[in-house]
Amino acid sequence: MPQSTPHPQVKLIETLLETAGRIILGKEHEIRLAVTCLLARGHLLIEDLPGVGKTTLAHLLARLLGLQYSRIQFTSDLLPADVVGVSVFERGTECFRFHPGPVFAQLVLADEINRATPKAQSALLEAMEERQVTVDGETRPLPAPFFVIATQNPSYQVGTFPLPESQLDRFLMRIRLGYPATAQEKELLAGEDRRAMVLQQSAVLSAIEIAALQTAVGQVHAAAPLIDYCHGILAFTRRCERFAHGLSPRAGVGLLRAAKAWALLDGRHFLIPEDIQAVLPACAIHRLIGNDGTGRLDHDEVSTAILTAVAVP
Repeated sequence: MPQSTPHPQVKLIETLLETAGRIILGKEHEIRLAVTCLLARGHLLIEDLPGVGKTTLAHLLARLLGLQYSRIQFTSDLLPADVVGVSVFERGTECFRFHPGPVFAQLVLADEINRATPKAQSALLEAMEERQVTVDGETRPLPAPFFVIATQNPSYQVGTFPLPESQLDRFLMRIRLGYPATAQEKELLAGEDRRAMVLQQSAVLSAIEIAALQTAVGQVHAAAPLIDYCHGILAFTRRCERFAHGLSPRAGVGLLRAAKAWALLDGRHFLIPEDIQAVLPACAIHRLIGNDGTGRLDHDEVSTAILTAVAVP
């Protein structure tokens, strides 16, 4: 029988979500997805218009999670060395000394990642997949936990370089914040500055507690019918004619891991179909390409089509 006693740190996560919801108004679901992504050991892509709170959310999570925070502003002239670091010759010691770049932090904000060239974007590939960087033939581990939050402007805006599929696949989740509802936006206009509120927050969790929660995610039980359900979703995307290609095995592993993290946030140590359904849109849609010549997909429509086509156990 799967264990049902909530993990002791889940209460702290609830406090974190409540606190974040008082600052990023009306986006409780998106905040929960972001925390789920961290606990599932993934990376998060936030795609939306400028000014809707993407950077504020990343900074807020760093404060509440007690993580070392670094921000990289991606621009067209950014070089890989500006991200990972560079070795500089020192005359006093007559040798090269490595100066770590901003990627050596626990929570890295890659701000406006698609404003940089593909060469600069690729500087994050090894870091996100292997949690290490290789410079001058030497491999250096990154701090743990290591969580990348990247923001992305819509592709139709001036000065953007589309993220290649290999880069998109490194992100476990992609979310959108969107405009706030009318009541929340009026509260935002009349209230205190959000950035000032972020700076007033103190850590709710520690890196050790986050590591314990990430370990607990791996212990969430997934019964055989739930594994079949997850595989059924993968199989449907591969045979569906509306997609140029289906979801990869790595996407399936990430989907299941995210669903387990979602279950843990509910205080459960076992998976139910609703956990997979809750995280599917964020985990899957950015990995799929339309077969209609444009490559574009309607986020909500595709999610509904997949969940409707695959039988629930």
